[in-house]
Amino acid sequence: MRNESTQCCVVGGGPAGMMLGLLLARQGIEVTVLEKHTDFLRDFRGDTVHPSTLELIAELGWIEEFLTLPHAEMHEVTVSIGGKAVTFADFSRLKVRCPYIAFMPQWDVLDFLARKAAAYPGFRLLRDTEMTDLLLEDGRVAGVQARTPDGPLEVRADLVVAADGRHSTARAAAGLEPAAGSPPMDVLWFRLPRHQGDEVPFFQGGHGALISIDRGDYWQLAYAIPTSAYPELRQAGLPAFHDRIARLAPGLSDRVALIDDWRHLHQLTVRVDRLKTWHRPGLLFIGDAAHAMSPAGGVGINLAVQDAVATANLLGPVLGERRPDERDLARVQARRERPTRITQAFQLGILRDLYPKDLADDTAEHVPPIFTAFKALPPLRHVMGRFIGLGVRQEHITRS
Repeated sequence: MRNESTQCCVVGGGPAGMMLGLLLARQGIEVTVLEKHTDFLRDFRGDTVHPSTLELIAELGWIEEFLTLPHAEMHEVTVSIGGKAVTFADFSRLKVRCPYIAFMPQWDVLDFLARKAAAYPGFRLLRDTEMTDLLLEDGRVAGVQARTPDGPLEVRADLVVAADGRHSTARAAAGLEPAAGSPPMDVLWFRLPRHQGDEVPFFQGGHGALISIDRGDYWQLAYAIPTSAYPELRQAGLPAFHDRIARLAPGLSDRVALIDDWRHLHQLTVRVDRLKTWHRPGLLFIGDAAHAMSPAGGVGINLAVQDAVATANLLGPVLGERRPDERDLARVQARRERPTRITQAFQLGILRDLYPKDLADDTAEHVPPIFTAFKALPPLRHVMGRFIGLGVRQEHITRS
């Protein structure tokens, strides 16, 4: 077994892990990020970069370069149900440099962060390196064990940060079980060619809900269905599925038959959960490893990035002097738990009515209360724009 040591070992090279690794290395901390895949090229990941995250990139001085990456901009979020459209979120009044959501492939975002982080001498990204267990010493996490193509690896660290997602290996190794809420939906991701002149609403409700993201030469589509309804949908057959999509987006009816196998659909079983305690001695959980979010509002990635910024701000100075103790780790949870709770309550409560209760339900036949409220009170769109765009507690980079 190879043995290495570092000040901070980050498990998971997603948005939270890469941002944390970058910011700690920027402070002069030795940090090693373990990423179990050989690259970041995995489709149907969250691709929304919200104004809060764009502002962080701007604070780092890289926004012009970042925006040269292929992306589309959304300045407001419009929801359409039964042919009636209402603007739910308007970002135009946000006091940020980029008042819009940028739709950008997540692999491009992660490659950008990895390239910037590599400029700092204390940063290491170990790809194709999968954590298998935690190292324990005197009741404290002292590092991790990992599997690599060259054999087993042991990484000892003053602090281990688990940013390895909703199916966290580190969380399971620590014996922690999150408390789960009841998610309003599951999601089927797929893609269809985009033709010139296509007009497809961003969110269309009815029998299911269809979210459409313009990728230039194709549509990235998310079909939201009631939780655990996928087996029933499959039993009805692909023609019935084609009909559902064509009714929600008539402009795509000429190509829905290209989905000729269920393997073309990528199922995301939605989880909304949260750890009661985000830390153990020597170990901290952030992002989806601490609190899995629903795709509603696309806020999960940006909430995870905010966790990473808060962690770097609070623990970077500590790591420069000593090993963080549990009081230090508790400060991260204390800062980030309230925004998480409020956002999850919003996803599970207010947004639930936008999604059908079962496969036979048609939301166009009973307009959701939230839809009526936003139609009657247009100024709510600016409140929602701030909530989605910046979150409950906006974080800033405070240390170079």
